[in-house]
Amino acid sequence: KKSKVAAKSGGAKYQWQIMESLGLHDDEIKQFADAEHWLKYFPSWAKKDLKRMGLKTDWRRTFYTTDANPYYDSFVRWQFLTLKDKGKVKYGKRHTIFSPKDNQPCMDHDRQSGEGVGGQEYTLVKMKLLEPYPSKLRCTVVQIFLAGQDIYLVAATLRPETMFGQTNCWIHPDIPYVAYKMQNGEVFVSTRRAARNMSYQEMTADQGKVDIVAQFTGQDIMGCPLSAPLTEYKVIYTLPMLTIKEDKGTGVVTSVPSDSPDDYAALCDLKRKPPFRSKYRIKDEMVLPFEPVPIIEIPELGSLAAVFAVEKLKIQSQNDKDKLAEAKEMVYLKGFYEGILLVKGFEGQRVQDVKKTIQQQMVADGGAVIYMEPERKVMSRSGDECVVALCDQWYLDYGEEEWKGKAKQALDQLNTYCDETRRNFEATLDWLEHACSRTYGLGTRLPWDQQWLIESLSDSSIYMAYYTVTHLLQEGVFDGSAGNKLGIRAEQMTREVWDYIFLDTPYPSTDIAKEMLDKLRNEFKYWYPLDLRVSGKDLVPNHLTYFLYNHCAVWPDKEKWPRAVRANGHLLLNSEKVVFHWQYQFI
Repeated sequence: KKSKVAAKSGGAKYQWQIMESLGLHDDEIKQFADAEHWLKYFPSWAKKDLKRMGLKTDWRRTFYTTDANPYYDSFVRWQFLTLKDKGKVKYGKRHTIFSPKDNQPCMDHDRQSGEGVGGQEYTLVKMKLLEPYPSKLRCTVVQIFLAGQDIYLVAATLRPETMFGQTNCWIHPDIPYVAYKMQNGEVFVSTRRAARNMSYQEMTADQGKVDIVAQFTGQDIMGCPLSAPLTEYKVIYTLPMLTIKEDKGTGVVTSVPSDSPDDYAALCDLKRKPPFRSKYRIKDEMVLPFEPVPIIEIPELGSLAAVFAVEKLKIQSQNDKDKLAEAKEMVYLKGFYEGILLVKGFEGQRVQDVKKTIQQQMVADGGAVIYMEPERKVMSRSGDECVVALCDQWYLDYGEEEWKGKAKQALDQLNTYCDETRRNFEATLDWLEHACSRTYGLGTRLPWDQQWLIESLSDSSIYMAYYTVTHLLQEGVFDGSAGNKLGIRAEQMTREVWDYIFLDTPYPSTDIAKEMLDKLRNEFKYWYPLDLRVSGKDLVPNHLTYFLYNHCAVWPDKEKWPRAVRANGHLLLNSEKVVFHWQYQFI
């Protein structure tokens, strides 16, 4: 029986092996180290295979989508200059999925896995380590304090508004943890993975470098006293939780048993089971005096919602995973949308109205910092686990309200054929922001900043307009090198010329005859608006949403907006879904 890895990859782990499985020899494979060689090799084979399959298409509209095709390159430059003039392209520091190995943002089409995954924002709650210090770390801790630095266990939470109800801090006894220096001199404790993410968010002295001062397991810091922000308990303790995962968050979890069924079940386990406490050297006074704190009143669930849910579902321990999942569903959404805070300073206010305010207050008071990591694991094509990094980059400001409003109008008039596709579009419109540049690869360079390349999901968002004229410019030659019967050269395709073709502006100053440009303009007018775009459903959260946004920006006239999108499903190849995947794509 094949392993899961073998089943998914067809037995091939590396690109070299995949190419061998396609029948390529070593002397051929090594040529693919040059990115341009991919362009020269695969498109012609893909065209032959598609013809053998019986595909009927207009091959005159064949083209490369990189700067190896100067006609298309000029089209993309026109698109981005147009977007920039309309204020849609911005520059600044943005949190983005980033490949440390490639040293650049990792967009969807640069990923081996994790397409569609974005960054998840957490509030990193700082719990200060107090005396007595753990024996195994005493020397290290004393040295740190002698240097005037504080040590914090940092817990990543999505619910900063519940920090008023903290009763303890959860640690996994067997997970390896590290203590490391931050840019401001403080020392944080978390998993190494979380520390790596933080080092790319301007939280450590040098980007990508973690200055580790100590390494230990959770067992070594079990039972440590801590001072946590907002809670009424002056001292709380680190306690064991065996369900903590090393690959999510920081490996440190703050406990709010009033509103978290998981926390309440785990705390009850410790209280009811002296042998469990003894195993991890947890003293009674670290657990028994701590009771859930009422902080949020929720209709039908009361002021101790987690306690209510656990008792109602008769949950016996933290190992009742199915029932705990049901309890969380019962408590969390209702708590967010209907919960009313009971704590001083926020009495009577709805959770959803003050969640952000409480987070900002904690950060301003020094009790927390903002931290981000990928929502799920993302692997780059280089085999690198990606992080969230704070990068200087050019980005398309899809979150801007006016532009988003236009995109929603475009969606309203779009035929999506099924509700699932429409819901996916609607969900994406609510959160989307997108980096549009990278520093190397194949593509077109930003016209105003040549060090940046436009990434592949951005440069293709309106290339359907290019379809309408490419047969006249390239006549079926991938790179357009054979010229055309109109006698139009790529260097003649200036911004003003494209404006004339696509935006109906007056005839520009050009040595291209008006009669020739009118042929291009008339083709565009004949074919647009786009009647139907057929694409993979995995592209709804990225490419297809960019497609709506960019059409709205370039063509304010609703008559030019797309009419329909058909999102298809997936085939299987080597037991894996075939999406626009790094192993199978045509360039």
